[in-house]
Amino acid sequence: MIKAQQFQLDAETKAFDREHRRKIRFNIGKYDAAVATGMGHYANHELARSRGAYLKASVLEKLDEYLLQFEQAFTARGGRVIWARDADEALAEIGQLMQARQARTVVKAKSMTTEEIHLNQYLAKQGIESVETDLGEFIVQLNGQRPYHIVTPAMHLSKADINDIFVKHLGTESTDDAQALVLTARHLLRHKYTTAEVGVTGGNFLVAEAGAISITENEGNARLSAAFPRLHIAVVGIEKVIPRLTDLDLFWPLLSTSGTGQQVTVYNTLYFGPRQPGEADGPEEMVVVLLDNGRTNLLAQPDKREALRCIRCGACLNVCPVYKNIGGHTYETTYSGPIGSVITPHLSGLPEHKHLSYASSLCGACTSVCPVRINLHNLLLLNRQQSVNEGHAPAEEKLAIGLWKWSMQHRWALDLLPGTVKDWSLQRLLGQVGWSKRRESLHIAQKSFRELWREKGRPASRG
Repeated sequence: MIKAQQFQLDAETKAFDREHRRKIRFNIGKYDAAVATGMGHYANHELARSRGAYLKASVLEKLDEYLLQFEQAFTARGGRVIWARDADEALAEIGQLMQARQARTVVKAKSMTTEEIHLNQYLAKQGIESVETDLGEFIVQLNGQRPYHIVTPAMHLSKADINDIFVKHLGTESTDDAQALVLTARHLLRHKYTTAEVGVTGGNFLVAEAGAISITENEGNARLSAAFPRLHIAVVGIEKVIPRLTDLDLFWPLLSTSGTGQQVTVYNTLYFGPRQPGEADGPEEMVVVLLDNGRTNLLAQPDKREALRCIRCGACLNVCPVYKNIGGHTYETTYSGPIGSVITPHLSGLPEHKHLSYASSLCGACTSVCPVRINLHNLLLLNRQQSVNEGHAPAEEKLAIGLWKWSMQHRWALDLLPGTVKDWSLQRLLGQVGWSKRRESLHIAQKSFRELWREKGRPASRG
């Protein structure tokens, strides 16, 4: 079954799953309230958005220069940079690093780029245990699932669901105490930090001038994953560059307030490389994997490259009516919601993922909340246009559009068709798109507007 058909089946299942919708609306509702409060801390949020958009757009115009500046500054302090064109190259390089350290255990902080290259699956095939240390990621990993949301991986699970997962996979006693559930994970993970040979993180921002990686989190697990193991690997998309350290006073609050309503997240850490002489802690070796994996496909398209401004705050998911009804797993992609529907066709292939750009009401809510002013709903339309122009539309769709176009250009021909034929054609069309499954059927009027107009003795229009 092709991805588009599976998407439609899964979307219908989730959209009418009342318990699923209850959980999502409850969890997103808490974020909505927090974000509304957080916005009150801004004197001029719209100005901050405009500045963020301008700065990210400026970087994309000279992305190659900023990346080279980052590499020069980072390697000057003993770090190492690996350039990976795609997921296979990134995994091969990471595999060699693991072999050099004879790694058996990896502690991994929350990272969408490592989800994108399927790092956990790759390490498992190498006989290496990769442990997610973010609580939400840890829970979905136990349950054999992918993250549900960019910011909140276990958003679809209730406290009772998490308890059931812990009972099933960890053999714990059943409890409805959230603190007890958190302590269970904490005690299990604490030993992993001290025994793992390698720590893996992502990176929220690459600071070009300073050669630093900025990591934003609320739990402190990324700090532990980076500090305890002797090797720290950071897998970061090439679009995450900002020019200077002082730019973080703009982007840290934009990221946190848009995503969770916080003025700033609990932990904001900068990594400038491996442990330096005289420093008491930190890894012996630090490697940054700069991941392309389709990003230059977007960069090469001036009308769509603004999607690379994204700072992964998750705001567009939280307001999207489609996401809130069908959920994150339905997309079957690393990035879900509006931003996922925009970038996935370019990162993973337009023919297989073009349907995602049609899974939108084009209401524009995503665009209105984006902290860096990405015109998301317009980019969805541009993806649709590209899909049609490149001939990816199915034959049935091309035929239907062709017939509709001809009938609109030859309006008189419709009047020649009996009403029963027109009604049958409409019912067949609506049946194919699923309209009539849960709605009353629509019917073609027996007389057209033109016929009714003439019966009233009105003159026919020359148009």
